[in-house]
Amino acid sequence: MNSSNLQDIMKLYRTLIISWNNRDAVEMAAQFLKDGEMIGFDGSQIIGREDIRTHLSPIFNDHPTPPFTCKVKAIKLLSENSALLRAIAGMVPYGEKALNPALNAHQTLIAVKKDNTWKIQLFQNTPAQFHGRPDLVEQMTEELRHSPSIL
Repeated sequence: MNSSNLQDIMKLYRTLIISWNNRDAVEMAAQFLKDGEMIGFDGSQIIGREDIRTHLSPIFNDHPTPPFTCKVKAIKLLSENSALLRAIAGMVPYGEKALNPALNAHQTLIAVKKDNTWKIQLFQNTPAQFHGRPDLVEQMTEELRHSPSIL
């Protein structure tokens, strides 16, 4: 993959995560294409940049959303103008000092390059509970604890 594309996709993901961590619905939604989609941790599917902003604003205003700790696992160029980024994420709830394994997630981002700019077509944040396999939950949590921050 062209290193410029790799850097641009990492910057897009980093901006998305920083926007979440800053509880900035406007900036987070701005990372999406006009018809971009977001699938949240609870399974909510939001389609469209404006609906994403509208969905996130009360969440950020009314709930103490914990910040993400993330590690990018892979970036694959799917075509000249599309890419897939996979990451793992965890959260340290406010007032706590450690990652809460119940909040671990797999994150998938599909980026599309339009007018020479990368934007998000789809971002999905899926719980990583590994039902019946607590060793995998602990392994992911440890990996996040010892990973250098992407931010």
